[in-house]
Amino acid sequence: MAKIVDLGQGVPYKETFTLQKELVALRGAEKTEDILLLLEHKKVITIGNSGKTQNVLFSEEWLKKMGIDVEKINRGGDVTYHGPGQIVGYFIFNIYDYGSGVKDFFYKLEEIFIRLLKNYYNIDAVRDSRYPGVWVGNNKITALGCAIKRGISMHGFGFNVNTDLKDFELINPCGILDRGVTSLEELVGGKLDLELVKDQLKKTIGEVFETTLIWEEKDILLKEIDKWKTENLNG
Repeated sequence: MAKIVDLGQGVPYKETFTLQKELVALRGAEKTEDILLLLEHKKVITIGNSGKTQNVLFSEEWLKKMGIDVEKINRGGDVTYHGPGQIVGYFIFNIYDYGSGVKDFFYKLEEIFIRLLKNYYNIDAVRDSRYPGVWVGNNKITALGCAIKRGISMHGFGFNVNTDLKDFELINPCGILDRGVTSLEELVGGKLDLELVKDQLKKTIGEVFETTLIWEEKDILLKEIDKWKTENLNG
């Protein structure tokens, strides 16, 4: 079983980065089940371990004036964008409960979107051995990136649903110059109900990982973390 928590819209990146690190420690100590966080970030550009700053096409100062944060983080990959209309998912999972290691886990992340797009929207999406993520033709619809610490994952996916694709013009997405990006909205020709898509994601993730996902309220999760912090301080 795994928990799934919806953190809502307009979530600052630093807030969830801190939360992920706390949950990784909690999961590593076997004080909680696997947890999937779903959310929409306020506009942010993130630069992964292998990221090149030249793939951010505007100055950090200008981006901040436009209300767009820039964060250097510990996931794999290069540069990507998160913002409204994009469903972001962060997996705090023990990857060895779902396969033999990182490759199996990443394969399952890709499979979620290949299966969801085919089953619910009759869209053929594929993997590409050269480039991480999930692709429809030459356009990426889902960015993927993970960090693994002692078998516990963090980070996850950015799934373009109703995302404003013009915002990707701020970067060279993942440092790839000869490919584009797309969204579910662009492919189906209209905006999607994000709550419906989240439900489709929940069902598909359960199928791919062969587990049951149970919704949990954000407030309950935060209380759990506070309790654990208090116990550690007192211990």
